[in-house]
Amino acid sequence: MSNIIAGKISFKIDGTIYPAKGSFKCNPGRDKKEMIVGSDGVHGAKSMPQVPFIEGKITDRAALDIEKLLDSDDVTATVELANGKVFALYGAVYAADGSLDTEEGEIDLRLEGLSGEWIKS
Repeated sequence: MSNIIAGKISFKIDGTIYPAKGSFKCNPGRDKKEMIVGSDGVHGAKSMPQVPFIEGKITDRAALDIEKLLDSDDVTATVELANGKVFALYGAVYAADGSLDTEEGEIDLRLEGLSGEWIKS
């Protein structure tokens, strides 16, 4: 059993590997529960849906097709973690503003999907 719990990741869209940079966030979109408070105390809880997403930065390389990335629609994306876990996002669209940072050569990435799940390794 490995003691590695964080670090390297592999990010793919429809099987194509993209150069992941830095920290990524993954959210399967489970309902978010919040307590409802009134002036007389706690009244109960509410449950609201969340949008499943993958968010991070990728490095712009000469071979990277930025237009294809920005036009991503109904794609499947995966993030494979150093600890062996895999997060999959289905029915996803590119949902960031498409910003490119020329100093670092990085593109903001946010994919939002219809569903997401942690796949057992």
